[in-house]
Amino acid sequence: MPSVGIVGGTGYTGVELLRLLVIHPSVELTVITSRSAVGQRVDEMFPSLRGFIDLTFSEPSLELLSQCDVVFFATPNGTAMQMVPELLQAGIKVIDLAADFRLKDPDVWLQWYKMEHACPELLAEAVYGLPELNREQIKTARLLANPGCYPTAVQLGFLPLLQQGLVQNERLIADVKSGVSGAGRGAQVPTLLCESSESFKAYGVAGHRHWPEVHQGLSAVVGHSVGLTFVPHLVPMIRGIHATLYAELKQPCDVQALFEEYYAEEPFVDVLPAGSHPETRSVKGSNHCRIAVHQPENSRHVVILSVIDNLVKGAAGQAVQNMNLMLALPESTGLRMPAMMP
Repeated sequence: MPSVGIVGGTGYTGVELLRLLVIHPSVELTVITSRSAVGQRVDEMFPSLRGFIDLTFSEPSLELLSQCDVVFFATPNGTAMQMVPELLQAGIKVIDLAADFRLKDPDVWLQWYKMEHACPELLAEAVYGLPELNREQIKTARLLANPGCYPTAVQLGFLPLLQQGLVQNERLIADVKSGVSGAGRGAQVPTLLCESSESFKAYGVAGHRHWPEVHQGLSAVVGHSVGLTFVPHLVPMIRGIHATLYAELKQPCDVQALFEEYYAEEPFVDVLPAGSHPETRSVKGSNHCRIAVHQPENSRHVVILSVIDNLVKGAAGQAVQNMNLMLALPESTGLRMPAMMP
């Protein structure tokens, strides 16, 4: 049975990976690292995992991680790239949940993340892990860049229209909202309960780090640079992303039929019946993206509503989905679970 390790197991994406991997029937979780919690039992930090795991946090080292077949990095941006070259040389498959390998241009990386890339020679090799777009490349990847949460919801919403060349590519608009867990587990004043509750705000309007990732992905689909306006918002809930996407059709088409056909065979994309309005709670804790499409007032504009759980399909669940593909396992292994209600 393949062995799996996690570097950075104490954040929200780390514990979500733990939740999914401890019940995965086809891999064995053997290593969890955290520099700040070395020697502490995992189920002491996360009592929700009592009875499911019997491991302690370890110091991350090449010697320890070399015992694994697959290593996940659930670490801050800029961490994975320091260790990945040695892990790849040791024959280990790597899945990075941060942004270290998402952007193909090291100058763009430097512009948005304010640090030199430690291994730019690997950027071209890294496979962008959106299964609905790059499934075949993922199957043979040894270095996987797991997409961001906003980019997952936005790209899945736009893909059918862009691949068919049905919309004006220079006027794409993504109006996106996220729960506060997207900001991570570290204490920050703007995401404290008293600061974010009973409030709603946009942020990063002048420029958000997920913009170049979305722009890169959508531009690759159409073969040239797209025009994209991307505005994120913080909403007072823990989990969930809701993307409201706008595009102008070049010609009339049955968008409902288009989306239903495009995603008919996808295990984790659910196109809802015409007239639906997906809710974030309908995907809470699940690896699904639920999509609805509308053409308001019989206009040539199309509105796409796309919802995901930012910690699952937007992070850990998609990472496990990619791991399954990389290990030649059934893609939905360990991920077929309904959303949590309420």
